[in-house]
Amino acid sequence: MGGLLSGVRVLDLTNVLAGPFCGYQLALQDADVIKVEIPDGGDLARQLGASPELNDRLMGASFLAQNAGKRSITANLKSERGREVFRRLVATSDVLLENFRPGVLARLGLGYEDLKAVKPDLIYCAISGFGQDGPLSRNPAYDQIIQGLSGVMSLTGDANVGPFRVGYPICDTVGGITAAFAICAALYRRGIGGEGQFIDVSMLDSTLVTLGWPLSNWLLAGVEPQRMGNENVTASPSGTFRTGRGLLNIAANKQEQFVALCQVLGVAHLTVDPRFAQRENRKKNRPALTALLEQALLERTAEDWETLLNEAGVPAGRVLDVPDVLRHPQVVHRGVTQTFEGVDGLPGAVTVMRSGFQASGHPGEADRPPPALGQHAEELLGELGFTGAEIAALRQEGAI
Repeated sequence: MGGLLSGVRVLDLTNVLAGPFCGYQLALQDADVIKVEIPDGGDLARQLGASPELNDRLMGASFLAQNAGKRSITANLKSERGREVFRRLVATSDVLLENFRPGVLARLGLGYEDLKAVKPDLIYCAISGFGQDGPLSRNPAYDQIIQGLSGVMSLTGDANVGPFRVGYPICDTVGGITAAFAICAALYRRGIGGEGQFIDVSMLDSTLVTLGWPLSNWLLAGVEPQRMGNENVTASPSGTFRTGRGLLNIAANKQEQFVALCQVLGVAHLTVDPRFAQRENRKKNRPALTALLEQALLERTAEDWETLLNEAGVPAGRVLDVPDVLRHPQVVHRGVTQTFEGVDGLPGAVTVMRSGFQASGHPGEADRPPPALGQHAEELLGELGFTGAEIAALRQEGAI
């Protein structure tokens, strides 16, 4: 059985992270995602990552992370012949995905209004830092810039240290997920009414939407969010605690969970202590409660407590690093990674992440490894009707 997006063709003109991540999510659901890259170097992510050897091969780890399942062709969009190839690709496609600064493709005669003449029901998705209009719309944007402007950094850290950047490009990732959702919604709408869409995805807007609780506390209650480190603003004890070995997250957010926690730790007397008996009192006396709980937690390891507390109905989990989480039995059981052996031009196997959800009949995985730059040019141009001689001429002209 084909995937959820089988039969959908996507032209992915994007670079680095937000756009490629969006295209990758679509490819994992079996969309035919065609990565259209500049001839000189392609996607910048091909040169990014922790392995200099892979970067030199234009197959950097950052590129490999989110481009499996795609086919690659190069096109010089500053060349008339390159634009001709691109328009023929558009005519066969359902979706165009780009993350240039606003107006760049329009100046090349390849904006939404131009391409509607080629493909009237085209779904055109533009991802940018700030959206297609507004006073910041022409500004360059990277993830850290959006983290700062969105308020995310203002919430990260504690009263003594911070603001901090979240440890991975969360705004790029949220922007990519938002774009993938918007594209799927537009495809559904087109299936009903037949019309295309212009989708304007702003990383700043997308990130702000995810700050629902902090924003609501300010908008509806007039309470400005504060940096609270690993503590939970809504409950206590709910945060990260030291144990005999390792850190443990505990979220005893309900009264019955607090009671169960104290029973498991052998400190049941805390449940009748006036400082801790009720939710609001516990929040007011966080430091004292944390100190008393950690005295008990030091008797065992984080792994031991994780098992005991979950058995008692108290949400708890160790703080794991990346190697440990990839070895975790739950992650292994769910099969969230897939591995490609013998990838052309690469010295070893390539392991990438699958989709973050499973749908009946399809595992949400890529059907091919990440492509070398321009790897599928002949294949794709042949599908468009170009002859071998025409393809050779395009190469000689520098159009592809």
